[in-house]
Amino acid sequence: MQKLDHQLIELCKKGNQVAQMQVYDKYSRAMYTVACRYLSEEDAKDAMQEGFLKAFRHIEAYKPEATFGAWLKRIIINQCLDILKKNKLEFAAVEVSELQISNEDDWHFDISITKQEILFAIEQISEKHRVVVKLYLLEGYDHEEISDILEIPVKTSRTHLRRGKLKLQDLLKQKYNEARY
Repeated sequence: MQKLDHQLIELCKKGNQVAQMQVYDKYSRAMYTVACRYLSEEDAKDAMQEGFLKAFRHIEAYKPEATFGAWLKRIIINQCLDILKKNKLEFAAVEVSELQISNEDDWHFDISITKQEILFAIEQISEKHRVVVKLYLLEGYDHEEISDILEIPVKTSRTHLRRGKLKLQDLLKQKYNEARY
């Protein structure tokens, strides 16, 4: 961690509101972007505000082994997921016996598909699959971490990811085929 960041965090731990505003100013745009991956703009603002409040209330728990930004991002994501859970998003265990789960890296995109098109396609899949896809592909969490965060079995995380990826493939193939004709 940079010396300036370390000093700011230490001041925040002492309750210094000027330091807290500086940390907020430094990280708010990035954390809002993260929150918007999961929630509407209005809910994302609320989640971000609540996440920062939680972070400042529990800043003593921050350990410099991880970057402050990564620690804060985890808080913001958890806040977003709490809001989704309050809105009754159910991550029920699914029966995986009917699925044939193949290698998770067996899907590829044509290079003409843009990142923006992929992100747009992610928004088109069902919410429970979308959340797992975002946590896995965009945030880099593994299935065990997703299982802990969403309080679902690891197999359910894998199934939601697989189904989400399949739907994404279908959507992107449609987009590619439409563009060709």
